[in-house]
Amino acid sequence: QLQLVESGGGLVQPGGSLRLSCAASGSTLDSLPIGWFRQAPGKEREGVSCITSSGNPNYADSVKGRFTISRDNAKNTVHLQMDSLKPEDTAVYYCAPSFCSRATIRSWPSFGSWGQGTQVTVSS
Repeated sequence: QLQLVESGGGLVQPGGSLRLSCAASGSTLDSLPIGWFRQAPGKEREGVSCITSSGNPNYADSVKGRFTISRDNAKNTVHLQMDSLKPEDTAVYYCAPSFCSRATIRSWPSFGSWGQGTQVTVSS
C-alpha cells in the first residue's frame, strides 16, 4: 500500500524559500500524478500544485511563478520548491495522488493514507 511522508517544512521569513519533499514507500510514484495540498487553520484543504506521471506541472494561481514542483522517480520522491514565500502560504502541506490538469488539482477520493504533513510557517 502506498505510504507518503512529507518533510522539509519550517519557519521562514517572508520572501524566503523552503523545499518540501514527498517520499513514497510501498509503491512506486513514477506512474502516478502527485499533488501538493495545504490546509491552514480554519480553512479547507486546497490544491497547490501537481505533476503528471510524464512530468507536466500545474499550479494554483496563488503560487504560480513562486513554486516549482518536480519529481525524482529514481528516488521515488516529489519535491516542491517554494520561493518568495508569503505569510498566507502558512499551512500544513500534504502530498497525495492527484487528478492533475491546468484546471484541476484534486486528490483521488480513493486515497485514504494521508501522511502527517509538514508545517510551513512564514512569519517575521
